[in-house]
Amino acid sequence: MTEQRLPLPIKKYLQSLEPCAHGGLIRKSSQKYGIPESEMLDASASLNPFGTPFEQDEPELDMQELLRKGLEKLEQYPDNRYLEYRNAAADFVGMGTTYENIIPGNGSTEIIRLVAECVISEGDIVLIPKPTFSEYEMQCKVMGAQIKYIDQEDILDLDGKLLDEAKMIFVCNPNNPTGKLLLKEQVERIAEKCAEHKTILFLDEAFIELADPEQSVAYLVEDNEYLFIQRSLTKAFAIPGIRMGFGVTSKEFASVLNNARLSWNMGCIADTVATALLRMEGGVNSKYLVDSRDLIAKERDFLMEKLSRRGFKPIESTVNYIFVDISELSMDSTELAERMASHGVLIRDCSSFQDIGGDYIRIAIRTREENERIASTVREAIAEWGREQARMQLEDNLKAAADCGRMGSNTDCPYYSCHFEGQDCTFCFCPFYPCKDSRTGGEWIESSSGGEVWSCLNCKIVHDEHVVDGLLSVFTAEGLNKESIKKAWDSVMEKNL
Repeated sequence: MTEQRLPLPIKKYLQSLEPCAHGGLIRKSSQKYGIPESEMLDASASLNPFGTPFEQDEPELDMQELLRKGLEKLEQYPDNRYLEYRNAAADFVGMGTTYENIIPGNGSTEIIRLVAECVISEGDIVLIPKPTFSEYEMQCKVMGAQIKYIDQEDILDLDGKLLDEAKMIFVCNPNNPTGKLLLKEQVERIAEKCAEHKTILFLDEAFIELADPEQSVAYLVEDNEYLFIQRSLTKAFAIPGIRMGFGVTSKEFASVLNNARLSWNMGCIADTVATALLRMEGGVNSKYLVDSRDLIAKERDFLMEKLSRRGFKPIESTVNYIFVDISELSMDSTELAERMASHGVLIRDCSSFQDIGGDYIRIAIRTREENERIASTVREAIAEWGREQARMQLEDNLKAAADCGRMGSNTDCPYYSCHFEGQDCTFCFCPFYPCKDSRTGGEWIESSSGGEVWSCLNCKIVHDEHVVDGLLSVFTAEGLNKESIKKAWDSVMEKNL
């Protein structure tokens, strides 16, 4: 008799959760495509492209010294009050905040979970504008929340009845993944309306130091008990491996959260390093962060221009990443991300965001050299895909021609724009590419990433109807191979050049 196993006493709504798939992407892609990890470029993680403060001449921060200092406390339990860190965070934020307004956290996700645990009960309604950071819904679902999605455009005109139903609403400013930043006057109105309807506004300012810290509304927390602000150090200081962050809210709310959070939720290394980063002279306007914002603005303009190509619509951003609409590209975000990864460049496939489908990607701003590599790899991945699609179309055309004779001209090519009116695109993928023969009208042009590339833009010969007929007669008889391609060039192309 088979022993019957009793079901685990786990909440039913937890059984449909899926784990976070992010992190370790460089190693996974390196193993999958056989590219050394050191040669992978990660433009999927939205970190400060300026590098860590430890790589800069100013300020002089010595990571080894901080590690040594932190490790001196290795054999002690951390002081669960984290007074040095909380005071440093309050000074960093400014705007009248004190350590009593600060909740220390082991990164953004733990802070989201803490607030959800203290606020959300099973069945409570939580409003999430889409698209946005997926951890909001994940952590609220763990608490049994009922998620209601609204569009990002609806944030500025929230329905009062909807707010009356909702326990909490999440607003990411600047938003991830779109990069849109709401002005503080706009956020003030949102916060006031949420308070009127007794709905907690969870305001995520994780990227605001890299956008415009002047748009923070931390000055509102003491007079608005329904406002909670999250801040993150890992994005601004490019140290995701050390989990550090904090919340800012009213003293009363902060006291409850500090009592409820996990004891010793920051280790000695994170506590020491985070405190030093927050203590840099100038706070949110330290030389390091000012230089970071300048670099991001300059490189964002550069990459926006490079990404503005057929099938790509980069959306204006205020921060260190660009949200790109690829809905007009005949390739979805998942395939594009995979093709980029196969060439050693990682981008964010945004299909995992709420109901967004395969029409969007997110690309992090990097250094000039890295941004040129990103743009070059985008071109390479699309050209590679286009050649594959066009070759398959050519093979279908050849088969059809072999089966039933000369077919009608293909004048509606979905892969490349027409060179001239009435062209025949049966050979959309030129079997001779790159012929490197300037008699065709092709020429060497300068590549935006340096060097030269063969361009067929001005080549018309392979689209002329009588040339197409001659090439078809060769390829339908002998197939598409090296020998037939040479024969077709000699017997058809040379006669028409």
